[in-house]
Amino acid sequence: MVAAAKSNGDLLALDEGLTRLAAIDHRQSQIVELRFFSGLTIEETAAVLGVSLTTVKDDLNMAKAWLRREIGGGKAT
Repeated sequence: MVAAAKSNGDLLALDEGLTRLAAIDHRQSQIVELRFFSGLTIEETAAVLGVSLTTVKDDLNMAKAWLRREIGGGKAT
């Protein structure tokens, strides 16, 4: 039961983090959603968004770092 609550809490934190990220950088938020929730490859994500592979990779790295900081409460991971 505690594990399920922690998991639900993690999902809620991720959802809230993605909502905040979307307000700052919509494309980064879209890339995270397409990659991790839709299961698209980097190539497929680039094609869907009409951007380069480098843009997807760079934006994904920035988004992951931002989400880690936001969800982790600013702690280094």
